[in-house]
Amino acid sequence: MDTTPKTETAGGQGGVPKTGVPGGRLRDVVQLTLPAASAYLSVLRTATASLAARADFTLDDIEDLRIAVDEACALLLLSAVPGSDLECTFELSPGVIDVSVTVLSLDGESPSIETFAWTVLTALADEVSSSVDADSRVTIGLRKRRGVPEEYIHSPQTAAPKTPWTESAGAPATGPVGTP
Repeated sequence: MDTTPKTETAGGQGGVPKTGVPGGRLRDVVQLTLPAASAYLSVLRTATASLAARADFTLDDIEDLRIAVDEACALLLLSAVPGSDLECTFELSPGVIDVSVTVLSLDGESPSIETFAWTVLTALADEVSSSVDADSRVTIGLRKRRGVPEEYIHSPQTAAPKTPWTESAGAPATGPVGTP
């Protein structure tokens, strides 16, 4: 199991730091490779929570991400080739964690988006995707933003936030929480 944090650079090794992050800061990349067996998911859950805490995520966001990663792995393990590895990559940028989980699949098909498990994933992560490569390696990608979802953040380009916040409740006055 490789748990060594890696910092990407423009040349791949050494050299000038990669700057795909606002402000030109480095993006931390952590890769874990585990046997594709449910007995090892506790290691991945712990790593997920630790990395999210390191990125200053709220306790609720940490738990949501931990459950989402666990659910993504459970979906992938259903069709994993026996004896294969589960590969998980965490990319930490300011305020965002991108997670991709990959396994060699017996059927080479993406998980169905019509399942309860997929519904859980989309509820817990801000963005969810899946893909299959030519070698039947299935990947589920997750993105979780720290704190307030992006659609509630006031940007300088807009006159007001997309959804106003009430000062007393700290929740949207309209939208997913309720209607006015």
